Amino acid sequence: MLIFILLAAIGFIIIVTSRWKLHPFLALLIAAYGIALSAGIGFADIAKIMTKGFGDILAYIGVVIVLGTIIGVILEKSGAAIKMASVVLKIVGKNHPVLAVSIIGYIVAIPVFCDSGFVILNALKRSLVKQLKVSGVAMSVALATGLFATHTLVPPTPGPMAAAGNLKVDNLGLVIIFGIAISTITMLVGYAWAIRSGKVYTSGEDISDSFENDHEIQEKYGELPSAFKSFAPIFIPILLMTFASVIKLGFAELSDTLFYDLVTFFGNPTNALFVGLIFAGLLLPEFDEERLAGWVGEGVKNAGEILIITGAGGAFGAVLKASGIGIYLGELLQTLNLGILVPFIISVSLKTAQGSSTTALVVTSTIIYPLLASLGLDSEMGKVLTVMSIGAGSMIVCHANDSYFWVVSRFSQMDVPTAYKTFTMATLLQGLAAMTIVVLLTIVVL
Repeated sequence: MLIFILLAAIGFIIIVTSRWKLHPFLALLIAAYGIALSAGIGFADIAKIMTKGFGDILAYIGVVIVLGTIIGVILEKSGAAIKMASVVLKIVGKNHPVLAVSIIGYIVAIPVFCDSGFVILNALKRSLVKQLKVSGVAMSVALATGLFATHTLVPPTPGPMAAAGNLKVDNLGLVIIFGIAISTITMLVGYAWAIRSGKVYTSGEDISDSFENDHEIQEKYGELPSAFKSFAPIFIPILLMTFASVIKLGFAELSDTLFYDLVTFFGNPTNALFVGLIFAGLLLPEFDEERLAGWVGEGVKNAGEILIITGAGGAFGAVLKASGIGIYLGELLQTLNLGILVPFIISVSLKTAQGSSTTALVVTSTIIYPLLASLGLDSEMGKVLTVMSIGAGSMIVCHANDSYFWVVSRFSQMDVPTAYKTFTMATLLQGLAAMTIVVLLTIVVL
């Protein structure tokens, strides 16, 4: 009966979010109430369990998500994203434009949602297509998959960040290290498929004569910021969190020193992202109401939806834990020896059915948390690899029920069949490649 209750809850979430378009926040809360009542949790305890689960997850991850989205808005509106793109293009060279846009997308999507990142960089991509006479399909798929790689695997992107929070990962730096390594390979898989697609398919960009040149792109943003100012809000927090992880793992004997205290203080995700926000402040052309209230306010608004979905996921997970479903299901799955494949399978099901990678990451992590011990994934490294497994599943597949599919296809002037054969297939290959690496790492490190 407990298994039936869980399957019914998951099926309910999938159906109401994909077919009826109900917001995931309400879907998760309704499912949580349904599980609590069906599993026999006392009426007096249901609200307490749900509100505690909601609050606990936001206490852990809420401020980080808000800081990350504010940084993303500032990078977008200040022209820093375009500056980063031009720097990467110079380094990689105009002889390798497809690889260049893959790398550009990979970097930009760490703080900026992939939908927004594609819109921001589309003008630059179109300009390169015309100036360098390169395939529009290849450039579009490369940019889209580069953005998608870090969007699903590398904190402080909200999806993987929320998943790490739901799984109670203590060492976020490890998630970043593994996320960067795995997402680099998935980016290259997307790049390889983009090259292949560009030889077979065409889009409206390949026959259009209109494009924005570099002057017009820069005129939109005014004088672009320096390379250091553009990259600092992203890479300094990542370096701080990664350095703290290395010190904790390899130099525990320094734990009583001031140096250790400072490193762990600045390596804390909240503190590291706040440092990133300070550096993002250097990108503000003026300290006026439009920037200080408008840009920051937009970041806060963008974070709001992620916060409430994450909180609802925390409530859902708390009910699952209190119901005993997690323990029973874990014992059942243990006999099947699926291990690290379980979070991947659930994430694939949610992503493919309802479209949102972020929702798949949040919901799957709440379902999996009570099962970690039974699956043999309750160690710190096990939790990190579970985040990677969920992220790999959240890539498969991006199709018509995902807003990102329409952003990529419409801005790239691709018809729907071409988008399915190029971009959707690329996300399938990316997810499978990422999961293959996760399975191999599980064999080696667990």
